[in-house]
This record gives sequence, structure tokens and C-alpha cells, in this order.
Amino acid sequence: MVPGRMRTWLALLLGLLVLNLALSFITGRPSERAQVPYQPFFTQQVADGNVQAISSQEETIQGELKEKATYDPPEGDPVEVTEFETQVPTFVTTDELTRLLADNDVVVNAERPDDGRNILGTLLLGFLPTLLLIGAFVWIARRQAAGAGLGRFGRSTARRVQRSDAERVTFDDVAGIDEVENELAEVVDMLKHPERYERLGARLPRGVLLYGPPGTGKTLLARAVAGEADAAFFSMSASEFIEAIVGVGASRVRDLFKQAQEAAPSIVFIDELDAIGRSRSGNVGGISGGHDEREQTLNQILTEMDGFEVGTTVIVLAATNRPEILDPALLRPGRFDRRIAVQPPDRPGRVEILKIHTRKVPLADDVELERIAASTPGMTGADIALLVNEASLFAARRGNRAVTAADFGDAIEKIILGAERQVVMTSADRERTAVHESGHALVGMLTPGADPVRKISIIPRGQALGVTLSTPDTDRYGYGREELIARIKVALGGRAAERLVYGEITTGAESDIQQLTQIARGMVGRWGMSEAIGPIAVTDGRADGALLPGASPASEGTQRMVDEEVRRLVDDAEHEVLLLLERERGRLDGLTRALLEHETLDGPDAYRAAGLDPPALDPVDEGRATTDAPAA
Repeated sequence: MVPGRMRTWLALLLGLLVLNLALSFITGRPSERAQVPYQPFFTQQVADGNVQAISSQEETIQGELKEKATYDPPEGDPVEVTEFETQVPTFVTTDELTRLLADNDVVVNAERPDDGRNILGTLLLGFLPTLLLIGAFVWIARRQAAGAGLGRFGRSTARRVQRSDAERVTFDDVAGIDEVENELAEVVDMLKHPERYERLGARLPRGVLLYGPPGTGKTLLARAVAGEADAAFFSMSASEFIEAIVGVGASRVRDLFKQAQEAAPSIVFIDELDAIGRSRSGNVGGISGGHDEREQTLNQILTEMDGFEVGTTVIVLAATNRPEILDPALLRPGRFDRRIAVQPPDRPGRVEILKIHTRKVPLADDVELERIAASTPGMTGADIALLVNEASLFAARRGNRAVTAADFGDAIEKIILGAERQVVMTSADRERTAVHESGHALVGMLTPGADPVRKISIIPRGQALGVTLSTPDTDRYGYGREELIARIKVALGGRAAERLVYGEITTGAESDIQQLTQIARGMVGRWGMSEAIGPIAVTDGRADGALLPGASPASEGTQRMVDEEVRRLVDDAEHEVLLLLERERGRLDGLTRALLEHETLDGPDAYRAAGLDPPALDPVDEGRATTDAPAA
């Protein structure tokens, strides 16, 4: 323990010792007087002339006997009494007691022997708490002045990253988002060589905002900036500014920016900026203490970003997943001058990310990173890191000396489809699931615009009893009307196959119906693919109910038209799917038999089981999977 803390603890112990002694003095030692009854013991001793003197206070009488007497209580052992104490019952007449005491020459004292000590105790009890409270305030004030104790609430908790850190990250550890890396490399160069830009009249950006979906590498990029820059780097999450005490967040912001300016050139990184940067228009009157604290913290950040002196090389770097909810004052030029979108990587980017995450992973000869990258469209850097780790775990469980392509394939299936479940299915349920998945697959194989089928399985995974995996050949960033209709038909394939084979439907198509309804509503109300509605934004498809830019609440008539158009799209697609499966009933039965026999069919095997030639395509990728939840 440090000497300062040792002195503090010694002072506290000494104070407790003094308080204990004072209270002991106030209360005095425990009484040694015997407790005796008023009658018959006390009155009998007075009548016998054995009481020498007494003192009283209210109903309590204390006294001393001339000669020792024995008191035999109803319960317990006899007691030898010299000094005694008793209580006068309220119904006793004091005149009779006074006459009895006078007849037997008993000395009566008007005051208790320890009254003087009681007066001192009263004074101590009255003033001691006040003195202790004043002392506590003085101690807290001195601790705050020294920057310790409660004063630390207002101090910034940001971690200062050093270039010598063992886990330092650089731009060599970032891949797949080269355009973002180049933007930040320019910021680092501005900090290293500000004179190169200043002589041309350029100035450092006050702030740089990184936004994009979770897992795309925003925090990793910030750590890379810290590793590359010859500047102090302060890292802090936005939620760390907020405490239960109002005003602490603003105080921490002031302290953080003070440290950054003293250490300039420097970078301040605020992660999850939306925790304190949320738009203030949603607050009603500011009546909530939590809202007050968040708004005070936000106001202080705005003030600090405006208050940099000319020539101060301090840059604020922030990250968020939800830029649309940030306060407009935070995003205006002069604060966050640069806003950089960090999106999931494309196929070449995923190859580079795989190379980084497999640096320390022994790979078997059959592993081709290009093929794995083709199997993971839409995956972020965090997803790929999870994929490599899951593949390594599969290899370790199997006792492999290196991670194989099969390990990566199983890892992809686990991430996309979920882990296998040990579910005991009846033969009837197993056959119905095979029919359902065969319907999905066959419609996908025979419908123009549908993504190729990559795998079919009736092994339960996650919440699904079966799965049909259909994915595009390459990364897709947009779909045409024919392709969206094809997706609706594929989703309806399982339900239509059950109706065709069994003459009835089950609850297994719940997730299919949700998927196709979302697509149909998007076509009608978002993407302008309905002639009846036209190119008008009516719905946004988001759970929070917020409208898209340019959209307005739909009228009752328009909403009815939307519902009718959605129903028409789905009914037409279902009618065509039923006709297709009736015409190709032989292929459906053949695919069902093969699936019941093998449980899982890869793409080429599935096409051959349906009597079709497998398409010459790239390997399986993530794409879409049609899964079916168990019956409710």
C-alpha cells in the first residue's frame, strides 16, 4: 500500500478509536448494582433499617445497604446484595414511601452521582456528529483537489494507446476496405506532416466519422490509425462518459479534450458515438435525468470540437452503426468534416481478409482461399474471423494436423444454417420434410432468374427441420423484377409440394411465408415494381416503422391497393409453382427419394437426382437459405 493511503487508513482508525473511547465515557461502565423488586425486598430492607442511602431519578431508585443481604429471585441462584437498583410502581403513594424512609433514617439524595458525566455526554452527543460531518467534508474537498476519490468521477477514463503496445495494430492488419484505409492513411499523413498541407491552405479535418454495419472493421481501423500515427491516441467508448451523477459526462469530455490538446498532435477515438450523439429532438422537455446527462455530454462535445485553437493538431475519430439517428449539429461541416462508409468487403477483399486471419492457422493443401471467399458473399470481417475460428475448432475436434477444406465447409454451414440438432423424427415427418425441401430445390432449378441450388438437407439445424441453400454465382448488389419473382416462387415451392403430394399444408412454411411477404411488399411499396402503385415509396420494410426519405403515411385507399397488389403477386406465383410441380412430378419424387436416402445432397448430386444437368458454376457461397421451422 502506498504511503499516502497508509496515512489515510491510520487517520481513520485513530478517529474510530477516539469515537469509541468517547462513547464508552458517555455510557460509563456497566452497572454493578443488583436489580431487586420494589416489594417485598426494598420495602422490607427499609423497614428493617438496613438501607443506608438512596438516590432517585423519576421512577428509578438506586441505593446502598448497611449490611449485605441475600435476595432469592423466583428463578435463578440467590444473590448477595450491597448496592441495588429498583423501580417504583406508578400506583405507589409517594407520601407513604417518604414517611417510611424518614422513620428509618434513610439518607435521600436529590441528584444521581453521575449527573455531571451525563451533561458532558449530552454535549458530546450533540456536537460530535456535527464535528464528524465537517471533518468528512474537509477530507472530501482535499481529496477532490488532489484528483482522487470522488474527484475521479469527473476525470476521463480514456485509454492512451502507445506505439510500443505489444498488440499494436497497423494498416497491414486491415484488408478488404482499401478505400477507407486510404482515407485514414491520409489523416495519419496530415498528423505526421502538417506543414505539407498548411502551405497550400489546407487544414486538418476536425472529425472523421466511420459508419457502417456491425463487424465491418470500424474499431479495427481506429486501432490501425493509432498504430500508424506518430501521435497520442486516446480511445474511449461513448457509454463511458455517462454516469448516474448529472454533469460527470461533460466533465469527462472536458478532461479528455484537455489531455488531447496537451499531447497534440493527437487523435481522440469515440466508439459507439450514438450512445451520446443521438438526436436531441426525441427528448420531450428534458425531464429525464438520463436525457439531461446525455444532452449535457453531447453539448460539451460540440463545444470542444468548436473550441480547438488554430494550428491545434487534434482529430476526433468516431464510429457508429446508426448514423441516421445522430444529431444534425454533430454532423455539420466543421465538426465531423469527413464521413466514411465502411461496408462489407467484396470477393477480392474477403480473400485478403482470409489471408490475414489464417496467418497463424496451418492449412491443408486442399484449402483454396479464393473458393472460400466465393462461398461467403455478404460476410464482414468479423464474420470471416469467426469462420476461420470455427474451422480451426472443427479440425481440432477431429484430430487433424491442419485445417482442411471440409472443416471450412462445415464451419460455413454452421454459421449460415446453424448447428446440427439431435432430433428424433418420425418417418412421416422425415418424408414430409424431404418433400418440402425437394419442392424448394426443384422450383429453384427450373425457374428462370432463380439462384442455383447449392445444397439440400433434411438434417435439423437451428430452428429448421430442413434447409435448401440457393446462392448467386457472384456478389449481388441489386435484383430485377424477374429475379425477385423467382425468389417468391422458390419460397412457395415447399408449401406447394406438400399440397401436391399430401393434399394439405402444415406450419412448416412459416419462415417461407414471412420471407416472400417481405419481398412482395418491397416490390410494391418500396421499389416501384407494381403498375398499380407506381414509383411511390409507401412502406420501408423496417421494424421501427420509420418512413423512408420522401415517403409519407399511406392513406387507407393506398394501403388497400398495396395489400391487393401483394396478394396478386403471391397468388400468381403460387399458381405457376403448382403447375410447374404437377408437370415435373416425376423429378420431384426422384429428388425426394434421393434426399431420404442420403439426407444431404450437394448441388451437383441434387441436380442429377432431379434428372437435370448440373450448371457449371463457382462453389457454394453464402447467399440465401430457405429454412423451415418445426411445426408449432
